[in-house]
Parts: sequence; C-alpha cells; structure tokens
Amino acid sequence: MPDQTLSQGSPPSRRLGGVELTPKSKIRDVLNHLGDKGREVLLKHGYDIGEGFVDVLSQYQTLQHAAETERLRDLDGLLEYVNSNQ
Repeated sequence: MPDQTLSQGSPPSRRLGGVELTPKSKIRDVLNHLGDKGREVLLKHGYDIGEGFVDVLSQYQTLQHAAETERLRDLDGLLEYVNSNQ
C-alpha cells in the first residue's frame, strides 16, 4: 500500500499502515480510522458527535480547528492515541 495522508496537505506525522493523522485531519478521519471506538475516543477528548453524526459539516472540521474552537481537548493526546492504535 503506498503512503497516503487522510487529508491533503497534512504535514508528515506518525505513520500507521501508510496512513497518518495530523492536526489537519478531519473528525471523520478519526471515526474512519478507529471505527466504533472513534466516537468514544472523541468524546473522551471533549468532542460529542451526537447520534447519527447529524451535523454533516462537523465531519469535515479539522482536528486543529476543533481544538482552536474548544470543541476538542488535548489534540496531541488524541493524535498520539489514534496513531498508536491500529
């Protein structure tokens, strides 16, 4: 599998099976990467996606923007967790 980023323009970060999550990655990328556990992990970091992920625009919000607007806590901790769990 060739190296790829989940979000274009993301600077190199930790690699995981050719896929990396960075502050430029989207909320949706975390969910896609972690599957069912993604909701729980995001909630632990303060980001409540709600039922059915109704707010479609939030799916495409970057992790960095979510942290800057205080919807997400401990961005570095989240990235470390996601990138260390396959």
